[in-house]
Amino acid sequence: MQKCMQKLSVMILLMCVLGLAAGCTVSTRAVSPDEELNYDETYNFTDKKKIVKTLVESLTTKPPLGGATDRPILIVYGIANRTSEHISTSGISDEIRKEILQSGKARFVSKENRENIISETDYQETGRVTQESRVKLARQLGAKYMLTGTLRSIEKSEGAQFRLTKKNYIYYSLNLELTDLETSLIEWADSVELTREASKPFIGW
Repeated sequence: MQKCMQKLSVMILLMCVLGLAAGCTVSTRAVSPDEELNYDETYNFTDKKKIVKTLVESLTTKPPLGGATDRPILIVYGIANRTSEHISTSGISDEIRKEILQSGKARFVSKENRENIISETDYQETGRVTQESRVKLARQLGAKYMLTGTLRSIEKSEGAQFRLTKKNYIYYSLNLELTDLETSLIEWADSVELTREASKPFIGW
């Protein structure tokens, strides 16, 4: 009887070890960038694709860019993050800039590369670069419009009641504006709103 109990204990221990080992393994799969994946209620890359698609379509089809034929020059001054999350809003603005450029509706000057441009043109004027290949100064083009935006969020949770799960809600709003630098007039503005609900068990992993 004692030997049987020992064997049973060894088998149970072995099964537990195998179960833990199986639980620690990592499984991966390739997913399409267009596949919607939401593991919780917080912002993710799927949201970025929706935001970019909606705002670029609005910006390139409505005045002033919608009817423009001269590909006006824009400069991006970034999207302010007013949420409680660490969201890289530069990823949103970079994607918007890329899509607008590919649409052929506008051109851009780079705010981020200004210091690099100045450094390179200064170097070319030191005499180390041939006269023929130097960049001619005072030939840069100024932007006509400035693109700015703000990302905000509102978080709500269900009140304390007896239930097995608790629901959390997050509302996101991204507002984008196009300002005429000469007149300071906002020539275009639009926003995208996203709301997500997540149900979480009070007890669980």
